[in-house]
Amino acid sequence: MQHGEGGNQGEGAIEREAPMPTFSWEEIQKHNLCTDRWLVIDHKVYNITKWSSRHPRGFRVIGHYAGEGATDAFLAFHRNLSFVRKFMKPLLIGDLAPEEPSQDHSKNLQITEDFRALRKTTEEMNLFKTNHLFFLLLLAHIFIMETIAWFTVFYFGNGWIPIIIMAFILAASQVRHDTFTCHLKPLLPPPTDSPNSQRPGVWVLML
Repeated sequence: MQHGEGGNQGEGAIEREAPMPTFSWEEIQKHNLCTDRWLVIDHKVYNITKWSSRHPRGFRVIGHYAGEGATDAFLAFHRNLSFVRKFMKPLLIGDLAPEEPSQDHSKNLQITEDFRALRKTTEEMNLFKTNHLFFLLLLAHIFIMETIAWFTVFYFGNGWIPIIIMAFILAASQVRHDTFTCHLKPLLPPPTDSPNSQRPGVWVLML
């Protein structure tokens, strides 16, 4: 049985995706409210209004870039970029218009350079690499402390004093290792060549 010309044409063919809408910086900058947040990463426009409250570092961190380009900040603070981008796909709403510059005109170029330098410095310091030995020792520390806590109750009974000692030991076993040792280390200190410079230094929390 023969089909007419064009019959079943396109059957089994891959359906073409509709082109993504494009936006200008003027339009993007309007979406910088708590109830309406857009940002740009690598020329892609994302609507983070609902998702910002679930951001691992809090809504204030990501909300700071609402209505702006966040490419360099994104690259500086995320280790596994391909993994993070999987969560960004549902938030994608369009592209930056081809005729628009990669950065909005109000963006401080010095801050952009600082973020790029920060990414390079953190990579050189291996701050993105996981220390498996550290987590193994931390787990062993928790296990030993909790064993001591339960042994205290088992040996001395369930009186008030053993219970208080057990509670203290259990609490101590969960204290982060950096509670008393963390400090701020400057990666990119403020420039000293200009007394009127308004560029802040970039600091990182060293654990």
